[in-house]
Amino acid sequence: MKHLQYLTGYSPQTLQQVDVLINEGRLAEVLLRRYPNTHSIRTDNALYTYTQTLKSEFMSKAQPLSRVAYDGKIKVIQHALGQHHYITRVQGSKLKTQNEIKIASVFRNAPEAFLKMIVVHELAHFREKEHNKAFYQLCCHMEPNYHQYEFDLRLYLTYLDLCGELYE
Repeated sequence: MKHLQYLTGYSPQTLQQVDVLINEGRLAEVLLRRYPNTHSIRTDNALYTYTQTLKSEFMSKAQPLSRVAYDGKIKVIQHALGQHHYITRVQGSKLKTQNEIKIASVFRNAPEAFLKMIVVHELAHFREKEHNKAFYQLCCHMEPNYHQYEFDLRLYLTYLDLCGELYE
């Protein structure tokens, strides 16, 4: 089941259910029923504001965000939905740090739940660098439906690979 590359790690029963949806041509129907609309966060400035709002609500004491942007160079196929960068530079006698988040451009036209899941994931990396229990607890604190959104996002990526755009 090479076409289920985004779902590795899920149970054989789950993979079989997804395979049935694909073979019956119902994957788009399931996704559109759950997520009928896309978000309106199209620009980097709007994405920065959206991310900053989430950060201030849940991680107000974390270091400030320097930049948040969509990035067309991030390859979802290589298992990257977004990236976080913590950059430290020496300027004279001072250390300057920057926190950046980049989101794959494919999510410019996707449901808001998927964008939120990715932003929450990248924000959580500011506090927890590894994908450990504390990391996922923080993700679930910021978005209680985090795991469901992650699974549905993987279904969406599978659909994109097999059929192309879901939303016009």
